[in-house]
Amino acid sequence: MSRPAKPLLALALVAGLALPAAAEEIGPGTVVARVGATEITLGHMIVMRAQLPPEYQALPDDTLYQAILDQLIRQTAVAEQTGGELSLGARLALDNERRSFLAGEALGRAAEEAATEEAIQAAYEAAFAGAEPTPEYRAAHILVETEEEAQAAMAEVQDGADFAELAKSTSIDSSGPMGGELGWFTKGMMVQSFEDVVVAMEPGTVAGPFETQFGWHLVKLHESRLKDAPALDEVRESIVQQIQRDAMEAALERYAAEAEISRAEIEIDPAVLKNRELLDN
Repeated sequence: MSRPAKPLLALALVAGLALPAAAEEIGPGTVVARVGATEITLGHMIVMRAQLPPEYQALPDDTLYQAILDQLIRQTAVAEQTGGELSLGARLALDNERRSFLAGEALGRAAEEAATEEAIQAAYEAAFAGAEPTPEYRAAHILVETEEEAQAAMAEVQDGADFAELAKSTSIDSSGPMGGELGWFTKGMMVQSFEDVVVAMEPGTVAGPFETQFGWHLVKLHESRLKDAPALDEVRESIVQQIQRDAMEAALERYAAEAEISRAEIEIDPAVLKNRELLDN
């Protein structure tokens, strides 16, 4: 009874040893399914997964693999029902989709090539090298509708009322439930009249009432500080995004300028664009 075990074990070992070699052959061209004569490859699946929203990409790998494969099989089965025959409108729509996709690819390459470490470092230094420390302020406020309400609130503060508790009970601003807290902010982040009051205050004091377009305010300045320029890693993402935006805009202008373009010199009523019946001809 024990003799067959050795051949079976040997077979299992051989099969096991063969697996890594087979795995190495798997690539984007690996066919995972066929629908009629149409092949669906692993590459098709990888691309579809990359295009999914983040919440779907977070699904377990085995679940997502099967769902993507099923989706591609169904799509292919349905697409084959056209027999390759499309209406004029559909063919033109595909032309536009292809044009848009290729343009996006070209601009994407330009953006990726532009965001080098040298470019990022240069942009960072241009923005922050030699920059003076930035004043920052941490404050809370109470916002009410009328001057009378603001004066009454100020009287309570002067009588020893807790500013945060008073904000919770009287302020009409969304910060009211949080005690009127505004967090840290710099110049330019608040309306000018509000900023002017805060900048002139000493930490620990309360100012007001004063009016802005939002209503009547009391403001308490908790503290102020000078903030140094951010480290490169703190602003790297925004710098990269700006470099890439600039690169795509420059590439768009350059490609359009280099292309041989001629516009037909014929008069066309712009309203004709609304006439989809032309596509039925």
